[in-house]
Amino acid sequence: MSSPLFDCGDEAQLLAGMRQARQAIARGSLVVMPTDTVYGVAADAFSASAVQALLDAKGRGRQQPPPVLVSGPDAMRALVEQVPEAVDRLVERFWPGGLTIVLPAQPSLSWDLGETKGTVAVRMPDHRIALELLTETGPLAVSSANLTGRPAAVTGDDARAMLGDSIAVYLDDGPSRTGVASTIVDATSLVGPREAEDPPRVRILRDGAVTRDELADVLGELLELPEHEPNRPAPAREPLE
Repeated sequence: MSSPLFDCGDEAQLLAGMRQARQAIARGSLVVMPTDTVYGVAADAFSASAVQALLDAKGRGRQQPPPVLVSGPDAMRALVEQVPEAVDRLVERFWPGGLTIVLPAQPSLSWDLGETKGTVAVRMPDHRIALELLTETGPLAVSSANLTGRPAAVTGDDARAMLGDSIAVYLDDGPSRTGVASTIVDATSLVGPREAEDPPRVRILRDGAVTRDELADVLGELLELPEHEPNRPAPAREPLE
């Protein structure tokens, strides 16, 4: 029996799909859900076996740990060691939305996302279904719904064609609004002690939905920009999320 796909534009299917999605997450299974960027594969962030199943479904290794989606800034604060003032400004401007922020993880947390080197990449998506599920389940490890090396899914059917029965439940809410993955920034240098000659900077790890100009408008000189590289958006349907 193939994994069910629920049309979230239909109220009855939405209710049934959300119920089955919550149950799947609770038992350590995987769910495909829509987000504001591309469709994502979601797993309980605090279940090592569920996160490993996510990596296996995509054909990824532990060297590519998934980001964690959260329902809001308070949920982020529970996952990270510290939230610098500059990150607060980024969150106020771009959340919910297409900005993923890498920070040192809260050391007291018992989880295993892969080879994270003590960090976690967090984002609050701007999508009603994703936010409702996150509110009910807590933080979810979420990676783009695709096999590694393939374009990220922008519909539920795209995701099911690639991932099949490795996913327990598919939630479909029509085509993704942009199909452009989130921008990822590394803000780890803003946390903790540092050498005087090594000023803190926020580094762009991947261009995406939030442009460099928008980031610079909030961060000013805190944003590290590579020399001789123009401000550019990510290509559509970026395969990694």
